Amino acid sequence: MSVERHRARTEDQKLFRRQEILSAAQSHFEDVGYESFSMANLAKLSGVAKGTLYLYFTTREEVFLALYAQSLLSWSDYFVSGLHVGMDDREYCVRLHNTAMAADGFVSLLVRLEHIIEHNVSFSQMMESKRLFAKRIGYIAEATAPALGLTQAQATELVKAMGVLLIGVSGADQGPNLQDESVPEDVQSFIDSFASEKLFVTNACFIIRGIRADKGSRA
Repeated sequence: MSVERHRARTEDQKLFRRQEILSAAQSHFEDVGYESFSMANLAKLSGVAKGTLYLYFTTREEVFLALYAQSLLSWSDYFVSGLHVGMDDREYCVRLHNTAMAADGFVSLLVRLEHIIEHNVSFSQMMESKRLFAKRIGYIAEATAPALGLTQAQATELVKAMGVLLIGVSGADQGPNLQDESVPEDVQSFIDSFASEKLFVTNACFIIRGIRADKGSRA
């Protein structure tokens, strides 16, 4: 069992303690998922009293908002690092889907962001989150434009659409595990047609072509 640590007093100590709590929260989230995430257990895993934990995060949604921000930053940096001029549309879409799905809790938190998480944090925290998201859209769009031969306006429109599409396909892979079952070929083919990567890539490529063809988005 973790022993409670001395209370952080300097700003550097507080920032370090906050990051320790978030590291423990990430592990807890990966272990139990969103619904079973507990502030009481987080306090134990962080080695702080529950009252001390609430000095840093007053609701579990504040924890999730912070985890989302971390994940957004790390995922977008990694995604952008693999873009290059003249990139094939499909290659771009596959990279976006696969890196986002592989990022620590990113899509799971993105799906819940506007419906649950932002309803249980302060207005100022929500505004800070919106500003971060807007900056990251601009950052990704800036790298996307030369990669796909789009204008900045087209790339911004595309990145926004990709986020909506990513949320839409996120639940496609949550069916029962049939790995050890003998599934008929026709049924397996039907199931595979609804895999999140296939749905995302197919529709994302359609969106890219549509944006290129839309003269009004070239400004």
